[in-house]
Amino acid sequence: MAVKSLKLIVVSVILLVPFIKTEAQNTPRYRVAVCDWMILKRQKLGEFALARQINADGVEMDMGPLGNRVLFDNRFRNADDARIFKHTADSLQIEVPSIAMSGFFAQNFITRENYVELLKDCFNTMEIFNSKVAFLPLGGCGNDWKKEGAIHDSLVDRLHVAGEMALKRGVIIAIRTAMDAKYDIKLLKQIHSNGVKIYYNFQDAADSKRDISYELKKLGRDNLAQIHASNTDSTVLRYDSKIDLPKIKRTLDKMGWNGWLVVERSRDVRRIKNVKYNFGSNVEYLKEVFLKK
Repeated sequence: MAVKSLKLIVVSVILLVPFIKTEAQNTPRYRVAVCDWMILKRQKLGEFALARQINADGVEMDMGPLGNRVLFDNRFRNADDARIFKHTADSLQIEVPSIAMSGFFAQNFITRENYVELLKDCFNTMEIFNSKVAFLPLGGCGNDWKKEGAIHDSLVDRLHVAGEMALKRGVIIAIRTAMDAKYDIKLLKQIHSNGVKIYYNFQDAADSKRDISYELKKLGRDNLAQIHASNTDSTVLRYDSKIDLPKIKRTLDKMGWNGWLVVERSRDVRRIKNVKYNFGSNVEYLKEVFLKK
């Protein structure tokens, strides 16, 4: 898209949203964001206005598809696009707490030859948006890494490199393993880098019938970077019997954890394409539970 067209969209978006207070406010203990690829706005300028409309505080932005490409299909290597997106986010007071490398849901982080270059691309994008967490799913790595052996060791070595790179940039790599807390703690010790922490996902625990509150407590505050606060698609969070949000909040309060709760899924299958309903409902319920006085 041409720069002039992007500028017109920026002006239109800002004029369409209600007046937003600009007074400095104390940062709440918990804040709520949505994933831009799941609200069908991956690296699209309208993601910030949509986030504002559904009352989210932030957007977890994706680096773009990877597939057979050498690098992510990331538009923010273009300085004009980066400037316009950052200006729009700031104007609407929508933060970008994290940048996702969702391409690794399908691509193998263990065997990808240019993983260092991909990480640098992510860190550079994070710097533009003042993001502090890089989401790295391990879904594309298969299952062999989960048991001790050469493949496991290769993953550990790469994650150590990634973590040390992240520390030098002042950010955190948050990995999603889908494993239990005991395994995650052992893995983090093996990685041996303060630049790598866990991106906890409610869905992984619910799928394996693990107690989310117990898992969070065992994992511990210092190992927990961020939370995907949603389940698989079935119903919205308010009606999901597998996710006891009040109990989870009490657990996180006692742990002394604070941070971002990011909605990835939990869509009502009867209206799966209704983005405003699904994500708006989930944001509303998360704030009702976590931000109530």
